[in-house]
Amino acid sequence: MSFTFEPGRTRVVFGRGTIASVREEAERLGATKVFLIARHGGDEVATHLGALLSARFTGAAMHTPVEVTERALASLREHGADCVVSVGGGSSTGLSKALSVRSGVPQIIIPTTYAGSEVTPVLGETASGLKKTRRDPAIQPNTVIYDVDMTLGLPLDVTVTSAFNALAHAVAARGNENPLVDSIATKAIEGVLHALSDDPTTVEARGELLSSAWLAGMCLASVPMGLHHKLAHVLGGTFALPHAATHTALLSHTAPADLATPIHDTARRFGAATSLRDLGMPESGLSRAAEIAGHPDALRVLTEAWRDAPSG
Repeated sequence: MSFTFEPGRTRVVFGRGTIASVREEAERLGATKVFLIARHGGDEVATHLGALLSARFTGAAMHTPVEVTERALASLREHGADCVVSVGGGSSTGLSKALSVRSGVPQIIIPTTYAGSEVTPVLGETASGLKKTRRDPAIQPNTVIYDVDMTLGLPLDVTVTSAFNALAHAVAARGNENPLVDSIATKAIEGVLHALSDDPTTVEARGELLSSAWLAGMCLASVPMGLHHKLAHVLGGTFALPHAATHTALLSHTAPADLATPIHDTARRFGAATSLRDLGMPESGLSRAAEIAGHPDALRVLTEAWRDAPSG
């Protein structure tokens, strides 16, 4: 056994109704002018921020295109904002990270899906059709406010694919030599699969999914990205496939054997796409995706995931 472990800096506030603490958390960070990134769910957060709210940006996009970041950064600077608060899924979180690392202002993330990226020092950005990922402690959010109530209206199809996104983070970390990371990953996997075993839209299931997503995100923050995540980033950045749905289609083909079948069966039970073909990925693009991923098993896994069948 040999490992190095450095806990992240993120403060976590978890519960129901916790967005009411957003102003207090912003003031904790010394904020006087907040730049709010929010499309849906932002009105209530804006109300809680009150006079701290300086500007609101609604244009976050999938895979964090740099041109969107540049527009948002210009607005942040124009309004003299000294803190970023984002509300939403991975797109809002990605933009918040991109703004924070460029401007040096602290950030507070309020996730409304199960993306898990809100607790990682990882940022994936897309430019000229390529998504590049970097890892830097300066990227990691200062505070995450998990409010179960903010996830209650998440549509069932998005709930399921987003949960698989979180599951992918945990699966990648299970078996890690660090016993803490392995334990967290195992707990996250159990939590996601349990919440998806019945009705994932109940308050209890939502809470379990959100806490499991947090644990899974902590795993992603602690381990390097493997083949699964490389492929997900390539397919999103170059072929514009939706991030969470891509994780869902890939996961049963990248997960260990004991998890592959239950993952696949759960996805099919909810009607989620289990092949890249169903997501609109052209078969002609598989070789290009494998080349960009630069992994010896990439083409085999992509082909299996496109066909939704094991090789051979």
